[in-house]
Amino acid sequence: MRTRTLTPPVNLMNRRHTSVPPPTGTWRLGWTLAGRDYAVLIDRRACFASLGLLVVLLAISLLSLCLGSLALSPREALAGLFGHGAPMNVFVVRELRLARLVAGVATGAAFALSGCLMQTLARNRLATPGIVGIDNGATAFAVASVVGVGVSLSPPPMALAGAATATAITFALASDVGTRGYRFIVAGIGVGAVFGALTQLLMSRVAIDAANSAYPWTVGSLNARDDVALTWLLCGLAPGIVVACYLARAMRILRFSDAVAQGLGHRVRACRYVALALSVALAALAVAVAGPVGLVGLIGPEIARQLSSHRGVPLIASALAGAVVMVAADLVGRLLLAPIEVPVGIVTAIVGAPFLLWILLRPAPRFQS
Repeated sequence: MRTRTLTPPVNLMNRRHTSVPPPTGTWRLGWTLAGRDYAVLIDRRACFASLGLLVVLLAISLLSLCLGSLALSPREALAGLFGHGAPMNVFVVRELRLARLVAGVATGAAFALSGCLMQTLARNRLATPGIVGIDNGATAFAVASVVGVGVSLSPPPMALAGAATATAITFALASDVGTRGYRFIVAGIGVGAVFGALTQLLMSRVAIDAANSAYPWTVGSLNARDDVALTWLLCGLAPGIVVACYLARAMRILRFSDAVAQGLGHRVRACRYVALALSVALAALAVAVAGPVGLVGLIGPEIARQLSSHRGVPLIASALAGAVVMVAADLVGRLLLAPIEVPVGIVTAIVGAPFLLWILLRPAPRFQS
């Protein structure tokens, strides 16, 4: 006769929460910062990915300050950056290369962060501001302000107006699907084509001098950047990153269905509208500085997604990866056919076209994992 030992039932309601240490030799997924009323989980892999991208960005930035028609050593470039050394070195580094580097970092981060937000909202890797027509709308309005067709506003507010107009038209054509599904992407492609044709029409109807001044906004370049537009971008990028970090957890929940997100206590519609408005604003301000370098918003988030884990939305890593791509593309454009300069938009298009095909042929990532 076999005897069985009965264990008393465990009262889960009165059981205290205890932290069980992980087994020896296992890799912890993250760090936990806990207080009396809050607890924050920091993903270890995403943190290391962001640190690695930051190191790469610093290295490429130093190369951008060193290389050019006047080659400088890293020591000379750093000395010129702080106002020391030969006067020519100080002038080249601080007056010519530094402003261009800041513009590249800011525009790359803005494009990639905007692309990551848009991809998460649409649950589709192709839903970037450059593909759904937002960049072309901002470009058309910015070109209109440059060539002077009945408007007197500067490119930044005109680019914002153009991006908002393109987004509104795309939403209207997408009907009730909002930012979800391929209908939104197809509608955005059509709207972008219309605004692209409008840009070409404006360029063909003005004098050659006005067309030349507006040309950088049509191909994407950091050479003819506008200092006022760069100031607008820097003032919008800093709070934009803060808002994106605040929305990070909610953006992660939005990858699930709306019913699940609402069941977890999130205001789905408000979060989606804020994220969409932030994506449109960042893309428009970046276009006002560098033109429609839209493929950075596709390449940057994909690099960050491959380096980070699939559990979160890599917003900070996307911004850093976009900055790396933009600065590297600008450096290649300056050195590849020197002294002839290749615009950064052409370099990113050459690299981004095979990258786009690679994304289309690969299996889709687990947006809902």
